[in-house]
Amino acid sequence: MFDFWELSSRFLPQLLLGARVTLELTSICIAGGLILGWGLALGRVYGGRIVYSLCTAYVELVRGTPLLVQLFMLYYGLPDVGIVLPPLLAAGVALGMNTAAYQAEYFRGAIQAVPKGQVQAARALGMGRWQAVWYVVLPQAVRLVIPAWSNELIYMLKYSSLAFIVGVPELMGRANLIAARNFRYFEIYLVVAVIYVALVGMLAGLLGWLERKTRLPGLERWL
Repeated sequence: MFDFWELSSRFLPQLLLGARVTLELTSICIAGGLILGWGLALGRVYGGRIVYSLCTAYVELVRGTPLLVQLFMLYYGLPDVGIVLPPLLAAGVALGMNTAAYQAEYFRGAIQAVPKGQVQAARALGMGRWQAVWYVVLPQAVRLVIPAWSNELIYMLKYSSLAFIVGVPELMGRANLIAARNFRYFEIYLVVAVIYVALVGMLAGLLGWLERKTRLPGLERWL
C-alpha cells in the first residue's frame, strides 16, 4: 500500500498549478464557445437560407469529427500553411470551436422551447423582430438552457485533459511529467482523479445554485 496523503502533500503544489491551467483553459474555451454558440443558434433559428446552411454545416462538421483530430489539425496542420499557434492557444481554439457546436444545439433547443405566442405578443406591442428576440426570447432561453449547458461545461473541464498531447502544462500534463520521473503512475493518476472529482463537484454545485437562482416558476413546463 502507498501513503496517499504523503504522496498528495509531496506533489500537490505542482498538480494544483496544473489544475489552475486547466481552469483557465476551460474558461477560455467555454467563453469563446458561448459567444460563437449563441451566434450559431440564432443563425439556425432566425437566419435566412444561406446563414442557416452555413451554421448547420459548421455544427455538423465539428460534431462529426473527433476533438483530437481538430486539435491536431490546428497545432500540427496549420504550420504547413505558415500559421504556428502556441500550444495553449491551439488547445483553447480547438476546444472553443468544438464546444461552440454543441452549445449551439443547446441554445437552439432553448430558443425554440419559448412559446411562439410570446414573440407574436411582443410584435403586437410594437417591438421589431430582433427586439422581441433580445428582450423576450433570449432572457427565457438563458434560464431554460442552464441545466443542459452545465453538462457541457463539465465535459469541457474533463476534455481539456487532451491539451497535454500538444504540450500544455495543465493537470494531466504535469501529472505525466511527475509520473515519468517517479514511476508511480497509479498513485499520481489517483491523486489527479481526486482533483478532477473535486473540481467537477464545485462546478456542479455552482451551476446548481445558478439554476435555482434563475428559475422562474412555471417556465420549466415548456421544456
